[in-house]
Amino acid sequence: MRSWLMKSEPGDCSIDDLAAMPGQTVAWYGVRNYQARNFMRDQMKVGDQVFFYHSNCAEPGIVGLAEVSRLAYPDHTQFDPNNKYFDPKATLQTPRWFNVDVKLVRKTRLASIKELRTYPALERMRVLQTGNRLSITPVDPREWEFILGIL
Repeated sequence: MRSWLMKSEPGDCSIDDLAAMPGQTVAWYGVRNYQARNFMRDQMKVGDQVFFYHSNCAEPGIVGLAEVSRLAYPDHTQFDPNNKYFDPKATLQTPRWFNVDVKLVRKTRLASIKELRTYPALERMRVLQTGNRLSITPVDPREWEFILGIL
């Protein structure tokens, strides 16, 4: 089992939105970065652990725990010309973009990026690296356990 950090903008899908969804599950749609797509498509497994992270907001940070509940499948938004995630190069036969389903485990207190940066044990965490903009990053098992201990 692996651990991941997955970023979502609260204006698009917040932790509260996830909690209100049927089965407290959401398709992690709209990823348009090949490395993040490859993590979902090639490496994520059902049961993998997820830190749900609010990004592009007043206080970015970890706000909950989730788990991967469905293996990767084509992201339907790539085929909809009226959707902001539409990709004219994608076809049903050769989809370019994939998503997994993510299910809420529990909401947590906010562990802000500012707070996370204060812990030497997390100095190598990918989300804290200057210039990192990936919406999905793997989390080292030691980082996962440390963060669980502060939530």
